[in-house]
Amino acid sequence: MTILITRPAPECHQLARQLNAAGISAIAQPLLDIQPGEQLSTLISQLNHLQPDDFLIAVSVHAVNLAHNYVTTQGVSWPKNVHYMAVGHKTAAALAECTGCEVLSPPTRCDSEGLLALPPLANLQGRRVLILRGNGGRELIYQTLQQRGADVSYCETYRRSWIALDGAQLCQTWQSQQVSSLVITSGEQLAHLSSLIPDDTKAWFLQCHLFVPSQRIADQARMLGFTTISTVESAANHHLFTTLSKIGTMG
Repeated sequence: MTILITRPAPECHQLARQLNAAGISAIAQPLLDIQPGEQLSTLISQLNHLQPDDFLIAVSVHAVNLAHNYVTTQGVSWPKNVHYMAVGHKTAAALAECTGCEVLSPPTRCDSEGLLALPPLANLQGRRVLILRGNGGRELIYQTLQQRGADVSYCETYRRSWIALDGAQLCQTWQSQQVSSLVITSGEQLAHLSSLIPDDTKAWFLQCHLFVPSQRIADQARMLGFTTISTVESAANHHLFTTLSKIGTMG
């Protein structure tokens, strides 16, 4: 059994190294390249518009890291009087480290739905909400918070671009390496990877054991034809490693 990890670098390489060190065969193939976002130059102004008890929400570690790099180079501090929130535990930890503030995140369901279920976001009449994210992605948080009365804005702190890959050649390589499990951490990755797979290798692809961080992505995978799916409930590498190492020792 070999595990294929498709999340962006450097996390994909870090997880592969961890698994290999534990005696579990794993290879990394990022699908996306992460670069600074075009809206980074507006971040300072957007932070300055936040008032006490407004909200700042980060949707990924990349959003936090690129934002913090920019804030640091500008010699600016993160505001201390706003409510910081994050979609997942890893993102919350990164945001807390950068800001020095407490960050609230969903206790279990680490996705947009889990975040929106948190009590502080129930009534946002008259509040500003700044969302740090990448280009594109789901609009659920934005739309729902607007419906709850918030003045919501985005800052796209990073830009994702697909890496040019030869799906047919990769499939040959992966099959020769006995890939039987896949780690995919976003719905976009899943859809894109599926589009790269040639028709004559779809059967192998769909028979792989798929590991995903949320029920939403698991449902998406079932619609594509996957039958063996494990929901890890987190995209953090340490959660993925714990789950994969159990499977690896069994297999």
